[in-house]
Amino acid sequence: MSGQDDEAGDGIEARLAAVIAKRGYLLPHHGLMAVAMPDLLAGYDAAYTALTLTPRHLDDRTKEFVWLAILTAVEEVVTTHHVTKFQQAGGTDAEIELAVRLGGFREVGRRIAFAAEHWARHMPGYERAGAYRRALAALTSDLPVAAGWIEMAMAAASACRQEWWALGEHISGAYAAGVPEDHLAEALSLTMFPGSVPNFVDACRVWREMVRDGAVPASARYRRWAELSGPRE
Repeated sequence: MSGQDDEAGDGIEARLAAVIAKRGYLLPHHGLMAVAMPDLLAGYDAAYTALTLTPRHLDDRTKEFVWLAILTAVEEVVTTHHVTKFQQAGGTDAEIELAVRLGGFREVGRRIAFAAEHWARHMPGYERAGAYRRALAALTSDLPVAAGWIEMAMAAASACRQEWWALGEHISGAYAAGVPEDHLAEALSLTMFPGSVPNFVDACRVWREMVRDGAVPASARYRRWAELSGPRE
């Protein structure tokens, strides 16, 4: 091996050691970026640090609850360390069970939409939003958790699966539950890695249009965001 290779190898080890020191683990893509694209690794690490490791608006327990609902919704098997992080933040097994239920509830929402669309002439009293909310209430009735947790977790899970009607329902629900807008924004931002940046972009679009349409009682700061972020689509 040449001296140049030795030097490159030492750099790789140092970069990977820094990742392990910060996160406590190493995933396969870290190594690939360290070997082939160290500048991308640095940018990726900075984004991940800002997204998940830097305290912002949500406390750790709330943030990790939303993470668990997201990971269930997308069936992500790699980042199971969020279960441990939730437990370390004081999360209970019952709350983990509820996060799993919420992550899977998107499937129920899709079936309710199916019935509302295709069976309407047989069930004139079957209304989508009411049926959806009744089913969600039944799902969560035995595991009491703050309404804001449920709305944020369901908004994030819906965004990951491109369930835009449900996302709108839970954005409205978050406002009704008194969730601060910055808290909801952080919850939705967690979808960027496991749920894809394009889905996060569309989730922001849904929220922006709701603000523009007056569908939610947005603050002046968030109304300003909606006004400045481009034309209607």
